[in-house]
Amino acid sequence: MRATLLRPWWAIVRGYLRLIEPVVGWCVRRGVAPNTITVLGTLVAAAVGVLFATGRVAVGGWTLGLLAFFDVIDGEVARRTDRATAYGAFLDATLDRVADACLLGGLVVLYATHPVHRSGTMVVVALVALVATQLTSYTRARADLAGIDLKGVGWLERPERITLLAAPQAFFGLRFEGRVLAAVVALLAVAGVVTVWQRMRRVAQG
Repeated sequence: MRATLLRPWWAIVRGYLRLIEPVVGWCVRRGVAPNTITVLGTLVAAAVGVLFATGRVAVGGWTLGLLAFFDVIDGEVARRTDRATAYGAFLDATLDRVADACLLGGLVVLYATHPVHRSGTMVVVALVALVATQLTSYTRARADLAGIDLKGVGWLERPERITLLAAPQAFFGLRFEGRVLAAVVALLAVAGVVTVWQRMRRVAQG
């Protein structure tokens, strides 16, 4: 069960996911290729990473918020159109890691170089978030090879991460001395580490 203190964040996440549901339906009706959506999502993430790195956090948040559906609906579109393939799953998993690295890498650069919000502590926190994010996916992939399903195990999965990187930044950017952004990055780091630990524990239990 996810911690009570995270419930406000999950409300934001679920609200956003319900909001983009019509986009999924539109892509299904138009026959948009899932792999095309995957590639577009990665390009959007790369652009947002650059915006984050250069201090345009609010613009990055809005861009990710408005276009994040490219990054989270490809699998759903593939399932609904019966176009799921082994290569599509491989491409999706690979480019998702690239997208995560772009987004969180942009925040690492922000905290390492920004003239006002430069912080060695936050560089470390953002790096922890980046590594934990990569390990979250890696642990699930390795568990799948062992025949253990980790879907739903842990505090934080990809849709939640994308939403947390988009919505708060869109509305607050670097306001309030960057505390909202710092809180989000810290939450991603803590929740990511906990998720990895929960998944390792689940695999250990068999």
